[in-house]
Amino acid sequence: MSLASLVRDFQSNKKRPEEFLEAYQKRIQTQNQKYNAFVGQETQNLDVFLKDLKSKQGKKLFGVPIAIKDNIHVKGWELTCSSHILKGYIAPYNATVTERLLSEGAVPLGRTNMDEFAFGSSCETSHYGPTKNPWNLDCVPGGSSGGSAAAVAADLAPCALGSDTGGSIRQPASFCGVVGLKPTYGRVSRYGLVAFASSLDQIGPLTQNVEDAALLLEVIAGSDPNDSTSADVEVPEYTQALGKSIRGLKVGIPKEFFKHELEPDVKKSMDESLKILEKEGADIQEVSLPHTDYAISVYYIIGPCEASSNLARFEGVRYGNRTHDAEKLLQMYTRTREEGFGQESKRRIILGTFALSSGYYDAYYRSAMKVRRLLIEDFNKAFSKVDILVTPTAPTAAFKLGEKMDDPLQMYLSDIFTISANLSGVPGISVPCGLNAQGLPMGIQFMAKPFNEETLFQVAYAFEDKAGFKNHKPKTS
Repeated sequence: MSLASLVRDFQSNKKRPEEFLEAYQKRIQTQNQKYNAFVGQETQNLDVFLKDLKSKQGKKLFGVPIAIKDNIHVKGWELTCSSHILKGYIAPYNATVTERLLSEGAVPLGRTNMDEFAFGSSCETSHYGPTKNPWNLDCVPGGSSGGSAAAVAADLAPCALGSDTGGSIRQPASFCGVVGLKPTYGRVSRYGLVAFASSLDQIGPLTQNVEDAALLLEVIAGSDPNDSTSADVEVPEYTQALGKSIRGLKVGIPKEFFKHELEPDVKKSMDESLKILEKEGADIQEVSLPHTDYAISVYYIIGPCEASSNLARFEGVRYGNRTHDAEKLLQMYTRTREEGFGQESKRRIILGTFALSSGYYDAYYRSAMKVRRLLIEDFNKAFSKVDILVTPTAPTAAFKLGEKMDDPLQMYLSDIFTISANLSGVPGISVPCGLNAQGLPMGIQFMAKPFNEETLFQVAYAFEDKAGFKNHKPKTS
């Protein structure tokens, strides 16, 4: 059942939340071994959240279980970012999004697997081992929020939270056939999210449909005094935008995005999707984002630089694991980090540290930030002409486990269509748009002006309704 239908049934007393929570617990216990979507034992210890559940009757998310990515604080839960270096760290407080979910009656269900510290596009760099795609267990679910996407796709949870730094919500949503939303930067508080790249990270929902995503964003969005980057912008009732006609809306097709090689099935699905939008009365027109080709290069300078700075705090003193084989302080630092971080984390830390080092800062980080400004200006110009931009979410459907692990560049290119939204701060949503010849889902991405998620939901909902994909499910037990 979807989040919205569960809320309606719980609030009308047609169903009891406790029964559904027990059912999800049993399903996770029997099915999770196939997918490795959840990590830890939190799913078995929900009593603390059920104590005052009755007092939340009538709240927006009353009784709804929600999976939480393993980089978002839930007080009393272990939080590891799927890394050995944080094993044993217990969250001492709730993230702002967690507090807002609890205040509206939601029940955190458990931690979901992820690429270590969100470094990856396939959910294969996790200390807990890879998550598998419910549509095909030989394929990746996408990353880094692969555990959250797989949990929703496999009906292990009705909805989940993920984080998106360069596509880490939208790309796994595409691979797993669910809806994934990256809100505008600053729309959702990052307080309690373990940082990867502070100027790019954003928390968002992964859900079965667009209505559920709108409902979740209504709850988690809003300014927060604990996060200086959260914006003091009014949060609308996003669900009110659902069902509105898109007739007359201007939809832009960025020509630069279609220069990249697409799988034939992705190209065919995009052509069919554009016909659906046209039939609904949207005005389709070509636009230009001329600096798009630089987005990957800019991202893989800015991201590792900020990651290098953010991950410097994990040295065995204050958080998580500490090496047992060190006699001196510096030795303890280096060995803890050597033993604790995985290969991809080390790669990005080294890249970022190099780019920030004396003599290279101007050549790399400062130059990347200048090009980022040009990318933002490209989006501003495009949105002066159109209401929405539409692209594929990813150039391919889900690829095989292990296929790209030895080729980091090919792995990085998995996010080629999603990275620009993070660099420019605009909101983006991925909606399922079809199946390829192998029966794997593909996604279409819509992007809107900053803080204009209402139009995003309006178009995404209209497309979802006519595309007829939202009832498709993987064959799970």
